[in-house]
Amino acid sequence: MADLADKKALTLAAARAIVVAAETEAHKHDLHVTMSVVDEGGHLLHLVRMDEAGLASVEVSVAKARAAVMFKRPTKFWEDAYASGKTHLANLPGVLPIEGGVPLTVGGKVIGAFGVSGASSAQDGQVAAAGVAALGG
Repeated sequence: MADLADKKALTLAAARAIVVAAETEAHKHDLHVTMSVVDEGGHLLHLVRMDEAGLASVEVSVAKARAAVMFKRPTKFWEDAYASGKTHLANLPGVLPIEGGVPLTVGGKVIGAFGVSGASSAQDGQVAAAGVAALGG
């Protein structure tokens, strides 16, 4: 039998814990956002749209999460690159140069990602960081 790897995977319970922590942070600052958790393949696992969050924030939060998992880096990386004049990077498939998408890692391995949308990009990033902290990463 071929060697197989043991690996961690996101559970719905973990996804909910991430969102609860992020929602608490959003409430502290009176922000109305949508929060999306995707698995390591970019498939939606959990989504919460807070009251009064904009409708577009649903698709944007999912896109931020997918960009973070596919490139294994926060979407702020692309935002900073774009701001520094590297606008051609936005042509890469799946890149979203707006802060608020962060990979979820355990033991240095990406197991999914979290995306937040609905406030300013910096505020989305702040809420996302609170969610990531709930995972311990």
